[in-house]
Amino acid sequence: MKFVHLHVHTHFSLLDGLTKIDELIAAAKEDGAPAVAITDHGVMYGVIEFYQKCKKAGIKPIIGVEAYLAPGSRLDKAARNEEKRTSHLLLLAKNLAGYKNLVKLTSIAHLEGFYYKPRIDWEVLSEYHEGLIACTACLGGEIPRLIKAGKIDRARARILEYNALFGRGNFYLELMDHPELEGQPEVNKKLIEFSRELKIPLVATNDVHYLHREDDEAQDILLCLQNKKKKEDLDRMNMTGVDYSYRPGREMIEAFHDVPEAIENTIKIAEQCNVEIALNKIQLPYFAVPSGEDGDSYLRKISERGLKKRYGKEYGELPAEIKKRLDYELKVIKEMGWPSYFLIVADFVNWAKDNGVVVGPGRGSAAGSLVCYATNITNIDPLKYDLVFERFLNPDRISMPDIDMDFSDVRRDEVIRYVENKYGHDHVAQIITFGTMAARAAVRDVGRVLNYPYNYCDQLAKMIPMFTNLKRALKIVNELKDIYNREEAAKKIIDFALRLEGVARHASTHACGVVITKNPLTEYVPLQYASSSDRTIVSQYSLHPIEDLGLLKMDFLGLKNLTIIESAIKIIKNTRGQDINIDDIPLDDKQTYKIFQDAETTGIFQFESSGMKRYLHELKPSEFEDIIAMVALYRPGPMEWIPDFIAGKHGKKKVTYLHPKLEPILATTYGVAIYQEQVMRMSRDLAGFTMAEADVLRKAMGKKIPKLLAEQKEKFIDGCVKNSIASNLAEKIFSFIEPFAGYGFNRSHAACYALIAYQTAYLKGRWPTEFMAALL
Repeated sequence: MKFVHLHVHTHFSLLDGLTKIDELIAAAKEDGAPAVAITDHGVMYGVIEFYQKCKKAGIKPIIGVEAYLAPGSRLDKAARNEEKRTSHLLLLAKNLAGYKNLVKLTSIAHLEGFYYKPRIDWEVLSEYHEGLIACTACLGGEIPRLIKAGKIDRARARILEYNALFGRGNFYLELMDHPELEGQPEVNKKLIEFSRELKIPLVATNDVHYLHREDDEAQDILLCLQNKKKKEDLDRMNMTGVDYSYRPGREMIEAFHDVPEAIENTIKIAEQCNVEIALNKIQLPYFAVPSGEDGDSYLRKISERGLKKRYGKEYGELPAEIKKRLDYELKVIKEMGWPSYFLIVADFVNWAKDNGVVVGPGRGSAAGSLVCYATNITNIDPLKYDLVFERFLNPDRISMPDIDMDFSDVRRDEVIRYVENKYGHDHVAQIITFGTMAARAAVRDVGRVLNYPYNYCDQLAKMIPMFTNLKRALKIVNELKDIYNREEAAKKIIDFALRLEGVARHASTHACGVVITKNPLTEYVPLQYASSSDRTIVSQYSLHPIEDLGLLKMDFLGLKNLTIIESAIKIIKNTRGQDINIDDIPLDDKQTYKIFQDAETTGIFQFESSGMKRYLHELKPSEFEDIIAMVALYRPGPMEWIPDFIAGKHGKKKVTYLHPKLEPILATTYGVAIYQEQVMRMSRDLAGFTMAEADVLRKAMGKKIPKLLAEQKEKFIDGCVKNSIASNLAEKIFSFIEPFAGYGFNRSHAACYALIAYQTAYLKGRWPTEFMAALL
């Protein structure tokens, strides 16, 4: 990425640059820079994160790209030679129109012009130049190359063409202070002459790939990693020998003291660039509803129709409890503006089910919604299983619903193709993700580049505890500290690994994320192909920026256990002639519970581990609630409560409660608060919280946010006192709840995954041969 700030225009890259966005912004702020610009090579990966962090730091963000310009047509994919090489061109957005044009140009460069590099050409530059400032770039730019080649008349002509295209004041001749680069002083001299002759402004810039001069070796190692080279290889890209570090404004002023206007123009550029990107403004795709309907009325219609299928009664004949819950949920959904969200999800889920794709019963908190159950999005009755809607949608906290769906992993792509066909291929894309270097990987990678033996590097890496950063590992692992202090090789590897840890190493496609937009994707996000061999279109913005832009992000997850279920059902149909509707199986089948009681759970979703089998032998599950509880409990943290739960089930432990109101909430789990929803109910029944307020308390406890936790504790105790519970007892109850809230599991999610576990066990118990054939 390039960064523009006071007196300096610097270059910095997300994937081949060592410095992180936070570090560069901190350095710019310390330097007193009023603005910083990001211009990565041919991509816009870090733009939204950069924009947000600049705004937070009080620095003006300037959005740009260092584009690759094809010498002819972007569509020409002839063999490369010196004459055919792409040239660099720096583009900065002056306004929102310029930003949108950058998005379009970057997408075109990847989807149409990619040939070794993502390339634009003069044709698309002419079409999408509005709102942009252009600079001639480094020695790789078209004008500097022509100057180096002695083609002065051609360089002059091209300068005039660029100036005519972008307009006076929007095109700059770019100077760099890298005298060690062959040709740079001569190019600078000629650019200054052209500026004075043609009255085209200069701008001072600086190529930056790392923050400090001493980082050059670490940067070189990173380049080796990305190019699959070793440091000793001669036939590789090498940037050492030139200072590509960040240079403070005072150094740049000194370097260009003979052309002060080049420094002044960096400020002028910053003043010209004023892009405001709308964040958190929801932009859902358009969902067509029948004539005479709107999103609210149509969602109600299909929900009422769905409840008739679920409960076998007309809506008017349903129990008051069901109608009240549906009315409440639809009211909240309408007020929050989400009817079309539910219609979109229901549409593709029902298409999948109608076309024989096995769909999971639900995932996450969405199963707490009766609307989801009624529209066939989920397959768990939230009233029967006491699931809480506010855990899914909190009316006090406006945020987009998050419904993630599990599909048979071999048919997930069919569902994505359906969505593409419905909303348009230019409205649907998968989402990029960036892999960063963790501590162990950094040590192994650095060691490999430096050509140390694999076993030695592996030994060092294994000394680092999992999920521990390298800096902390050096403090807490004496063996690692000793070898670092004792052996020069270890010190060298670890010192470089410390600098590389956390740096973006590569881009790939997110396992399940899909973005669906109202208007064509290039109105919002830059696009590219997943890889040279995979023509899947992906967004250049990752998951959180997509969400921050208010775009609809859906998770289409492929679950192999659903494929096993689908395969087993097909085998049973083909060999026995029996049709199995997995959604209609009884949940009280003794043969199925025997599978769990005997711990014969190989192939059973979530229940295959040896530890889980040991607990199943002790628990002897006899009802669906036991399966739900084990899904929630068998995880680090709450696992310690499994013996209490088992003892409670078999009457080996007397369950006591701090207050009588806790008994109806905790009785089914024998005094152990397993679920987040139980924490929410305790807050409601004892402290008078609404369920929406209770969700805020749950979040404060679960995420251990000190300030929010202190506020919620005071509110909880005050609420208990108002409900005639003594303050000292209220304190005890809060202390009882707090550790459970930290580990408590989402009951809606546990119930959904328990159902998949039960379904696989049902098939194994009833049709073991067919099930095992599917599993194998």
